[in-house]
Amino acid sequence: MIHATVSEVKNGLSAFLRRVKSGESVLVLDRKTPVACIVPVSQVREPAGADARLARLEAAGIVARERPGNPLEVVGRPLRAGANVLDALLEERRDGR
Repeated sequence: MIHATVSEVKNGLSAFLRRVKSGESVLVLDRKTPVACIVPVSQVREPAGADARLARLEAAGIVARERPGNPLEVVGRPLRAGANVLDALLEERRDGR
């Protein structure tokens, strides 16, 4: 692993990226403190767990996360007076909506 300061990486980014492309890794230091690691994409692991799985499913369009706002907000036309939700749903299905 190559060690380089932030200014070295900033001033020689193209050279460091060529080395990373060839398989090396770069540990970026800020005043001798490691702050980042530049690694080849082939070495990057996808995070595990439920959040990562949910993010993959959302990216694939399989699920959608909850949107902010009122989940009971009326979408479409309001219910007729005296109608219940089941009747409104059946009516929408009959109308092809």
